[in-house]
Amino acid sequence: MIQPSAKVTTELLLKMYEKSSDAILFFDENNNVIAMNEAALSIIDPGMLTQIGSGESNSFCFTCRGYTSDDELMSCLNCYLSNSTKDFSSFQVFLETKDRGVIPYSANFQEIEVESGIRVLMLRDLTNQLLTQESLNRNTMMKSIIKAQEDERKRISRELHDSVAQEILSSLVDLRVLKYLNVQDDALQKIQQTEASLTRLLDQIRNLSVELRPASLDDLGLEAAFRSHFKWVQKNYGVIVHFTAELNGVRFNSEIETVVYRICQESLLNALKYADVDEVSVRLFESEQMLEMLVMDQGEGFNVNMRDPKGTGLGLYGMKERAELVNGELTITSEIGKGTTVHLQIPTGTASSNRKWQASE
Repeated sequence: MIQPSAKVTTELLLKMYEKSSDAILFFDENNNVIAMNEAALSIIDPGMLTQIGSGESNSFCFTCRGYTSDDELMSCLNCYLSNSTKDFSSFQVFLETKDRGVIPYSANFQEIEVESGIRVLMLRDLTNQLLTQESLNRNTMMKSIIKAQEDERKRISRELHDSVAQEILSSLVDLRVLKYLNVQDDALQKIQQTEASLTRLLDQIRNLSVELRPASLDDLGLEAAFRSHFKWVQKNYGVIVHFTAELNGVRFNSEIETVVYRICQESLLNALKYADVDEVSVRLFESEQMLEMLVMDQGEGFNVNMRDPKGTGLGLYGMKERAELVNGELTITSEIGKGTTVHLQIPTGTASSNRKWQASE
């Protein structure tokens, strides 16, 4: 272990004090600030500096807004300046700064000279760390909410398909048998009407089941789920979807596939509602470790810079939010009278960890 000389140690400590980005303040036994480095001077309001430099006892309290205790986010009870029994080697404190308002800091407060009661307070700005943590927590919560939604959609979809639809189908079979029995014309007409009603109801339930969560998305992947959905769109809305898939049977993890499917579903819905088109093009492909999707129409288009696009705008917001959850990027380009393009890019990485299987396996 290198043992520097006292002179070298003093010089290094002085340079650290002067150059450090952490704020460093020294206090005497009366809690007066007796020295502070440039980093500390840069964050404390000039008016507060005047009060601190006045020599008034506990003048630092004009800047401090309290520390985080076991009971409160900002507390002055058992203050670190006055409580010598508690360990304040690592805690969070809030300061009124010069031009940024109240800012949280990671703090270290300890006595460095017992005889004279000299203590040092070192502060590091926690703003970026807390923003990062908040973003992480928000994304984690959003992922959990979306996963819960998709799991519930899946459960309801399978319940509709396996239970409700099967019961209705069984009733339809019974009604069709009745038609061949010796029944009166009025009863036969009623049976036929009921059969038609149940047939429509069965179709609606099947459509609802697929719309909630298509089984093909989990069982067969994006290409199969897209083809089924596009057939349903053409059947119910008369809009032809020109679909090009260039994945060669590659599968991705469930979260990515769900995001791509939902964004495509929402993009098509927007085109049906607002674009006034008869045809939409969808392309799904991989390029440079990216899974990409293009949804294009030649419809009415809109001004992407408008604060209030057609509709509520919640659909576009939800699409972008979903893309961000898988580190994807969603770009929407549109021009009035020239159509709209939705471009989704999701990084897949070099490893196959995101993939379930390939058709060649």
